[in-house]
Amino acid sequence: MIEYNVNDQHRLRIPLQSFSIHAHFYQPPRQDPFTGIIPIESGAAPFSNWNERIHSECYRPNAELGNFERIGFNIGPTLFEWIAGFDPPTIQRIVAQDQTNVRRFGVGNALAQPHHHTILPLATSHDKKTQIIWGIEQFKHFFGREPQGMWLPETALDEETLVALVDQGIRFTILAPWQVEGENLDVTEPYRVPLAGGREIIVFVYDGVLSGKISFDPNATINANQFIRQILNSHFHPEKIQRGEPQLLLIASDGELYGHHQPYRDHFLAHLVNGAASHEGLATTFPALWLKEHPARRSIRIRERTSWSCIHGVARWGGTCSCVPGDQGWKSHLRRALDRFAEKLDGLYFTAISPFIKDPWALRDNYIRVLLGLQPVDDLISETARQRLPEEISLRIRFLLEAQLERQKMYASCGWFFEDFERIEPRNSVAYAAKARQMVHRATGVDLAPELMIDLRGVVSSRSGLRGDQLLNGYLRRSFP
Repeated sequence: MIEYNVNDQHRLRIPLQSFSIHAHFYQPPRQDPFTGIIPIESGAAPFSNWNERIHSECYRPNAELGNFERIGFNIGPTLFEWIAGFDPPTIQRIVAQDQTNVRRFGVGNALAQPHHHTILPLATSHDKKTQIIWGIEQFKHFFGREPQGMWLPETALDEETLVALVDQGIRFTILAPWQVEGENLDVTEPYRVPLAGGREIIVFVYDGVLSGKISFDPNATINANQFIRQILNSHFHPEKIQRGEPQLLLIASDGELYGHHQPYRDHFLAHLVNGAASHEGLATTFPALWLKEHPARRSIRIRERTSWSCIHGVARWGGTCSCVPGDQGWKSHLRRALDRFAEKLDGLYFTAISPFIKDPWALRDNYIRVLLGLQPVDDLISETARQRLPEEISLRIRFLLEAQLERQKMYASCGWFFEDFERIEPRNSVAYAAKARQMVHRATGVDLAPELMIDLRGVVSSRSGLRGDQLLNGYLRRSFP
């Protein structure tokens, strides 16, 4: 990144042609909900599991190379928590690299993310709010500052999601070009999106062709200098160059690309943002920094219920979608089963807690403080209830909060992303449901398993014939009572 002298009397001077790499780092939670341990994953050999392998190939090398300082990035909260426990020095490097930008420019390059990678357009209003609040609080806990931007899981959105972001203080997000209205879209500048109640949010639209090249064409990322000269430079608008107008090319990709999906691309990235850019007279930047010098000038409308990895909107996470092969009927059955189960969980939660706590949803939102180790759960309950409750009631509320945590986990997007129900990701969604059932049964004596069992019968693997109710039954035996 080009160095700038910044103080209160001088504006930033960013070259007119700039680009930003945004890397989205995420892995699904892999811990067994009944043991808290990640099982051995043979495909990750010689490592014990995929988290450890990807960490060795991607997260740690990029941190050691200093790449997190010179790109925009977000790291999924559940992944970030795992790294913090597994390799604290890597977390310290990542946070320090964001803080370097805060000291230098007054803004950081890290973005927050909703906590469990839930597809928010498919979530309830309460879940949208909880996921966003939990993501913000986790970000503040590790990075020591408020986030300006938030990366949405799969960039999936609807207007209610954007309103929820703004209501929690988020200024901007990043979208794919097909997620906004308009022909001949100019992706070299940010846009304002008008929202209900006079609100607005800023969106950065990434360059779809460049992002596709860097993500899916290994030949394009062999040489960083050639990437800029032969590919990137041609995406700046000549007429804007002639008029002296600023341009930002934003390139978005999975962060695991850099070293895991494509070996040695961590070194490609390091040279791209450290040497190749300045050799070509370009600056690397990131959205929050760009907005300091170049506020959004135009407005645009979003396309509801869209995402970056499915051209069919959000069908990939709840219906049939040609983005993946095979019979995907199991996805809609799983979505309906978990939605019905979640509705019953929420009803029991609200009914049991509302006599003692005025706003049970605010209690759930604030439960992130317990998860981060910032407050004992009994203190949170007493604080919210404004009195010390009897131990029996407090214990019931603790169980119900644990059930709500597992309920959030079961909606991780990866449960529906791939082609078959037999994969570990959708099986984990059922495991989290089983754990939630165990906690709510302890709290209320109500057993939601029989109805969930019936609803899961239609969830069938086309590969092995495994049914959702059979899988749930196995988990129930582990979680009895």
